[in-house]
Amino acid sequence: MSSTPDPEAPAPKPALVFDDPLDQQSSDDTDRGWGERTDSGGGAADLKRFLDEKPPHHI
Repeated sequence: MSSTPDPEAPAPKPALVFDDPLDQQSSDDTDRGWGERTDSGGGAADLKRFLDEKPPHHI
């Protein structure tokens, strides 16, 4: 007998979960990804951040 799955067998369907989604923490509930930058240091990095975050009406 072969241990490989039958290629014609349908994939199992994902189970339905009826938990309350508001009880779970979402990615928006964390502070990760809210503009934190790693300390690359240096004036060049500060200038790049200033130019990246400058509003368009300040051109």
